[in-house]
Amino acid sequence: MGDTGLLTARDLVPAAGGEWDGLLFDNQAVGLPPALTWNFRVPFEAVGGQPAQLTVEWLPLPATGWRRLAGLSAASGSFAEPAEASVHHAGHYRYDRVELTVTEQDGPRIRVVVTVAGDLDDLGPAEFTVDAWLTFTGISVQLGEAGDALARLAEFTDTDGLAEVPDPRGIASRFAPG
Repeated sequence: MGDTGLLTARDLVPAAGGEWDGLLFDNQAVGLPPALTWNFRVPFEAVGGQPAQLTVEWLPLPATGWRRLAGLSAASGSFAEPAEASVHHAGHYRYDRVELTVTEQDGPRIRVVVTVAGDLDDLGPAEFTVDAWLTFTGISVQLGEAGDALARLAEFTDTDGLAEVPDPRGIASRFAPG
């Protein structure tokens, strides 16, 4: 299957400024227990004057701490089962499958190799791989029951080096490198 849509894989050149963060989340209404997942944002050089970005959200990595991701990898074989991979470029284009490996870590920065495949929305590239450095921005805690958010987060990961910071959305407790 070739590149037949809006973009080609060659159009998607990673740019500086990528970020990654964590989310401790539950949804008691549908019976979803608390889980810590990770989100990754890889910006691309502008394509046709328009911004473009790859996002990988809800990816469970078996990390014991935000400083210990090097060598870890995870995959999702179907969109939203559990992770969601999308390219944002003049719209939102979903990819069915994603594989992500953290190849290196330097403090709050990680180097990831991400392969997405299964172009669900006819963006163009049937499959592509990016290699990029991303900077850690923190972990949000958004749980249905009130309590000590940092203590709850510590049940899932090492919180050493994290300090509470304001959540710009005002809907979660947020912790970032302090």
